[in-house]
Amino acid sequence: MKKLNLILLSATLLCTPLFASEQNSCGEYSECIAIDRWDIGIAAGYGERSNPLKDYDDIPIYLAPTIAYYGDSWFFDNGNFGYTLAEQEKYTVNLVTSFSADSAFFYRWDPSNIFIAGTNSFKQQVSAMPMLADSSGKDKHSASKTVFNELETRHFTLLGGAEAFIYTRAGIINLSLAHDMFNVHQGTEAKVKWLYNVAIEQWKFELAAIMNWKSEEIVDYYYGVRPSENIYWSEHFDAKSAINLGMEFTSQFVMTEHWELVFLARYTDIADEIADSPLLNERYSSTFFVGTAYRF
Repeated sequence: MKKLNLILLSATLLCTPLFASEQNSCGEYSECIAIDRWDIGIAAGYGERSNPLKDYDDIPIYLAPTIAYYGDSWFFDNGNFGYTLAEQEKYTVNLVTSFSADSAFFYRWDPSNIFIAGTNSFKQQVSAMPMLADSSGKDKHSASKTVFNELETRHFTLLGGAEAFIYTRAGIINLSLAHDMFNVHQGTEAKVKWLYNVAIEQWKFELAAIMNWKSEEIVDYYYGVRPSENIYWSEHFDAKSAINLGMEFTSQFVMTEHWELVFLARYTDIADEIADSPLLNERYSSTFFVGTAYRF
């Protein structure tokens, strides 16, 4: 219950996907993207994305650009490509690519962070963890548990798979399944996401709940420990598949056709199977952003 309360009280949404509304055209305050037209925007303000990895700095957010284009079948949305297989009034089925959010914790210029500008001291490699000042009288393995050599690089990969959107009166249900396309970790992700949109005059609100399953291969690749990094933990941490839970919230106040105020927030409760990794010192990740957005 404590985790559930934390999720309900938390928030963040950096790049909110846009879905076609039931209207036939895209009006000034509608959420849809017109066919064969680029949708480009940029938000300026302040926010921060927390990093659960040890000795990694949180990521400040000053700019959050968005770029999308939807044709009759093909589309591009913030770095990801897709192809619509079926589109009906109550559902849509797409073939899509997606980024791995896990690699973004290890590398500042990961594509998942490419739309987040701003200077910070994010390190490409995890720094060595501090030694115990005095190990006398303690477990002889204490130092071996806490001192790590330089971590090996966790590479970026592109995920490819299928997704479906089911439109109901109670909101939009998004189902997706994706697999590693470049044989980096040969893992698979599955996601169930529920979204609910409300528009009150010039205000727009969106609430989302997410359940994200990651296979054992993904957990082991990003959060497992290699023998070159730490002998003890490479033998004692066993990676398992995991399910992260999250809540997202965004609100927008539309001032004109091009300008709006935005508040974005997300909270992710990291599964125990991942949080138990010695590479982490937090069991959650959160993001927030407050600013002004201009839509071209």
